[in-house]
Amino acid sequence: MTDHSNHSDDSDHAENSDNSGRPDRPRHPGYSEKDVLREVTELEGKSETAARLFDIRRIIGGLFVLYGVIVTITGLTDDDAAIDKAQGVNINLWTGLGMLALGVFFLLWLRLRPTAHPAPPPLASRPSQEDGPSA
Repeated sequence: MTDHSNHSDDSDHAENSDNSGRPDRPRHPGYSEKDVLREVTELEGKSETAARLFDIRRIIGGLFVLYGVIVTITGLTDDDAAIDKAQGVNINLWTGLGMLALGVFFLLWLRLRPTAHPAPPPLASRPSQEDGPSA
């Protein structure tokens, strides 16, 4: 008879024994828990900066202001033929002013209500102050 036991269970147990009973947290030689926590904190800060930089309100507001300026200038320089074509309404001027107003609204909204910062981590997961020089 041959032994059909699953040998992968033994290798999985050997891998998990290196992780001090925590299989979900792999060990990295040369990195302490504090190093990993510091790097995660730095990456979270960079992520917050990128989220604020690429906030959709900034992009929409900027584009509406840019196109609003272009269309408003076009409306100011329209000749009588273009105005007559729109049945006497300077449509480029009014559309440009509307686009400017909407773009300014988005940018003001961004300024008055910035993206919320994530809540700070609980005290248990914060790094201890033992490493820094005491003042």
